Amino acid sequence: MKQNIHPEYHEDAVVKCACGNTFTTGSVKKELKVEICSKCHPFFTGKQKTVDAGGRIDRFMKKFNIKIDEE
Repeated sequence: MKQNIHPEYHEDAVVKCACGNTFTTGSVKKELKVEICSKCHPFFTGKQKTVDAGGRIDRFMKKFNIKIDEE
């Protein structure tokens, strides 16, 4: 194996999430910044939302002339 070609590995790399959660892990970088982690990800929190991107559902309903009875 060649010497001095591998990056330096940090056992105590800090991971910072946009939600404010921080934890340590091993990485070749000292600090990692992530947008989503297991504390705020909808799959792990159980707070999944259906997002209607740009009225896609409404366009589909209108295209096929489907009406929903809202009671």
